[in-house]
Amino acid sequence: MPVPTAAKRAAFRKLHASGCFVLPNPWDVGSARLLQHLGFQALASTSSGYAWSTGRADNRVSCDDVLAHLTTLSAAVDLPVNADFEGGFADAPEGVAANVTRAVATGIAGLSIENSTGDSSRPLYDDALGVERIAAARAAIDATGEDVLLVARCEGFLWGERDLGKTTARLVAFAEAGADCLYAPGVSTEAEITALVKAIAPKPLNVLIVQPTMTVAALADLGVRRISVGGALARSAWAGFLNAAREIAEEGTFTAFAGAAKGAELNGVFGGK
Repeated sequence: MPVPTAAKRAAFRKLHASGCFVLPNPWDVGSARLLQHLGFQALASTSSGYAWSTGRADNRVSCDDVLAHLTTLSAAVDLPVNADFEGGFADAPEGVAANVTRAVATGIAGLSIENSTGDSSRPLYDDALGVERIAAARAAIDATGEDVLLVARCEGFLWGERDLGKTTARLVAFAEAGADCLYAPGVSTEAEITALVKAIAPKPLNVLIVQPTMTVAALADLGVRRISVGGALARSAWAGFLNAAREIAEEGTFTAFAGAAKGAELNGVFGGK
């Protein structure tokens, strides 16, 4: 029997209450089911990973496409799924609210909204508008009566604005506007992470793995509540594909296949064995 959506949402909220967990990012049904098989407790979609799987660049996928993807992903696994909902696919708060309402209906357990505009000439929304957008997302979730966790993202570090003070102020404002979990992709040092954990406490901080040397144990010791990997798993999979394909195209050899996953193993997982 499939796990009821309400149970997934309750389990997801409980994960954020204490401790530290890893939220890996699948890009399709197969990768989601493999991650479930490996014992992870929750998953998150990845805008880049999904876009690449459809032959498009990140942030070049429509809201309708993402909603269909989230519906498929949520139904494919017994785990809670957190949606990478980019900027809500709208600028105005009311547009964000309308799209968030639609996202809740897909069966997701959590949803993130970022303050990135997608416009390199003005990469971040004005702070006041950014807060209004989070407040609108919160109100939209509450209006559905569903227990969907709201994650607010500050994208400053990804756009070259490595100002911890501004990032901290934005995350605190987002928390006050109703975000359940806060996220500033790009922060990586012990000092940065510790400062954010303290500033938003008791609400949980999500950290994106941006350095391969980062570890779950070290981040947990800093007080990080959840860890995600963004498009890194998808990029790792594409790297294996590209290495093997380039060898064939350029060398006419097939040695990269020696490290390929075994068909019997994959069939065993997907066959429900």
